[in-house]
Amino acid sequence: MKVSLDIDSDHEQTKVTIHCREIDEDIKEILDFLKGRETEFLVGRNGDMQHILKPASIHYFHTAEESVIAVTDEGAFKLKEKLYELEKMLPASRFVRLSKSVIANLHELSRFEASFNGTLCVYFKSGAKEYVSRHYVSHIKEALNLNRGKNK
Repeated sequence: MKVSLDIDSDHEQTKVTIHCREIDEDIKEILDFLKGRETEFLVGRNGDMQHILKPASIHYFHTAEESVIAVTDEGAFKLKEKLYELEKMLPASRFVRLSKSVIANLHELSRFEASFNGTLCVYFKSGAKEYVSRHYVSHIKEALNLNRGKNK
């Protein structure tokens, strides 16, 4: 991989350009890192208070009554963002869609249980559980395989 750096005071803003033949694991990791830099925190509401949430501390996001809720050790927080917006903002190496209504932090998962109809039941370290729809099962498997290769 060739890296070029152009430092010039005439540049008004930082611009990152990647030239590649195809998107491989290294490119995905770079993109996730850059995305992660953009999303250092989210703001969630619990009652009258607004809380600053770090994405790494969030177990999962789910929809409830047309709102998006972030679940953490400290409780549940209502967000302004929609799930599809969060999916674009958050690093794919850490967060994965489980269903139309749930995005999970892969680092907060503890185990899976297969069901007879082709879906998965996902258990979080916190004890909570969510179901993975058949459409997203392959996405989960792919995300876990990508993360497995990074630890080698």
